[in-house]
Amino acid sequence: MKDEKTPRKHHLIEYANGKSLEEINGSIEVPKGKGFWRTLFMYSGPGALVAVGYMDPGNWSTSITGGQNFQYLLMSVILMSSLIAMLLQYMAAKLGIVSQMDLAQAIRARTSKALGIVLWILTEFAIMATDIAEVIGAAIALYLLFHIPLVIAVFITVFDVLLLLLLTKIGFRKIEAIVVCLILVILFVFAYQVALSQPNWAGVFGGLVPNADTFSSSIKVSGSTPLTGALGIIGATVMPHNLYLHSAISQTRKVDHADEDDVARTVRFTTWDSNIQLTAAFFVNALLLIMGVAVFKTGAVKDPSFFGLFQALSNTSMLSNGVLIGVAKSGVLSVLFAVALLASGQNSTITGTLTGQVIMEGFVHMRMPLWLRRLVTRLISVIPVLICVAMTGGETPIQQHEALNTLMNNSQVFLAFALPFSMLPLLMMTDNRLEMGDRFKNSLVIKILGWFSVIALTVLNMKGLPANIEAFFPANATAAQLRLADDIAYGLIAAVIALLIWTVYDLHQGNKRLAAKLGANTAA
Repeated sequence: MKDEKTPRKHHLIEYANGKSLEEINGSIEVPKGKGFWRTLFMYSGPGALVAVGYMDPGNWSTSITGGQNFQYLLMSVILMSSLIAMLLQYMAAKLGIVSQMDLAQAIRARTSKALGIVLWILTEFAIMATDIAEVIGAAIALYLLFHIPLVIAVFITVFDVLLLLLLTKIGFRKIEAIVVCLILVILFVFAYQVALSQPNWAGVFGGLVPNADTFSSSIKVSGSTPLTGALGIIGATVMPHNLYLHSAISQTRKVDHADEDDVARTVRFTTWDSNIQLTAAFFVNALLLIMGVAVFKTGAVKDPSFFGLFQALSNTSMLSNGVLIGVAKSGVLSVLFAVALLASGQNSTITGTLTGQVIMEGFVHMRMPLWLRRLVTRLISVIPVLICVAMTGGETPIQQHEALNTLMNNSQVFLAFALPFSMLPLLMMTDNRLEMGDRFKNSLVIKILGWFSVIALTVLNMKGLPANIEAFFPANATAAQLRLADDIAYGLIAAVIALLIWTVYDLHQGNKRLAAKLGANTAA
């Protein structure tokens, strides 16, 4: 008989079917019987990691370009996206706390192995697409701040795995604090630049109310319509990986699941944390759009890439008023922009890796060390960026910038595929009494708002898909190429609908099996 005290041999890749992010699950004690603010402080942190995904480099160009093209018209889109994000993240956190499963585990428990693998691959592509934006953002920030050649800067981004190794040693609570500090850096930079620009605040607040032009496809500025601008903001704001992440890290606080009141308290304070941090993300995105309107002269920014924005912030002929021009001469505005870009990229490093681990363990029951997970996904994400840099090596700097910006925008197309497959199961499971119990299942108001949000986002993402696929073709694409792009888009939309039907069917069958099992246990 084998000695029970013999330590188990660890492998790089292991079977995992335990608690979500087992190393940190339930690891943080929270006070009981304390005041509201002290209790909220102890629950604060997971919301910051989630909010990072709503202000990553993928959001920047869409918000600034939206401001340049349509003034404050799309402020209402940023507001609506943020409110929908709050609703979805509330449901994701509640699912994790109440069911003690993250979203990936909950889906896998209700679906077949084949569908689980398909959804895992789809979500992995979405995470890698997000990672491409982080690679581009971090590499450009290093280039702008330290004049490191782009190819070398891209390789340097791989070594953020060393940062992750360090962070895993200091404890999850300290990771949360670092992320909050980086968010505050980003918020400060853009608040400072907008304050100097003296924007039209009446226009800002007026833009928060949607009107008939908000989703118009007839108004066209610089080749873009309000509809395409709105779809870009929505696509860059609501991301599927955040739902998986929140359902996992909401379980880091210790909860007595035998006490419904303790579970309810955890849900309440976690929701407060999430909404506060997502409000900060809303302000960052709103400030980015206001920058597009107030910091730069209307139509001045011809190059919306990070390079173009950096140069515009030091080009006095592009800025809107004397105060900004005076500060820009010192180079402070452009340097602060690059610092914020680097902070955003590093924040996303932490959250992207944790999310990757959550979906791998949840969907296919595999675990690997976080540093290895990060190394693999980052190396894969680096490849298209290096190819893009190499292919444009002989072209003008502006053409190189446009190519990288196009790659970043095109990579986000995978998010449109993956989003419905996280939103729909999340809504179905939090609507389910078997999963959540009578006390925690969605109220009628949440259910109505949830279904409206899921249907609206899915329809808008699918509606924008033809334009996204057309963007893969050259600017001077022929009519035949555009028809091919549309055919590909409609084929993908049909595949998404078929896969959604499969997912809904599997979830429904899984709930029937669960109900039968619970009924049998009750009878026994």
